[in-house]
Amino acid sequence: MVFVETRIFTKKCSLYLPDDEFRELQNFLINKPNAGTLIQGTGGLRKLRWSLDNKGKRGGIRVIYYWQLSKNQIYLMTLYSKNEKTGLSSKEKKDIKQMLKGW
Repeated sequence: MVFVETRIFTKKCSLYLPDDEFRELQNFLINKPNAGTLIQGTGGLRKLRWSLDNKGKRGGIRVIYYWQLSKNQIYLMTLYSKNEKTGLSSKEKKDIKQMLKGW
């Protein structure tokens, strides 16, 4: 499995996930690439609830990614804490969907 990160993801990942926790996330996605909930109207984006140090899934982060089975790749698009926002805006969904078409 190959992971491809957007600049936004890389920047935010360094704020929320130490290297060892990021590796745990990657290993989880390798074993269960379809674990995230499909986000309607995005062309296949998924949202994964990921817990952080004893905060549980509700207090953790949301990882937005796209699994491209044909290339055996996972595109890590963005992530955010539940406190930061509840979900992607319509504009964000549209922008990310457009970005996926270019890949």
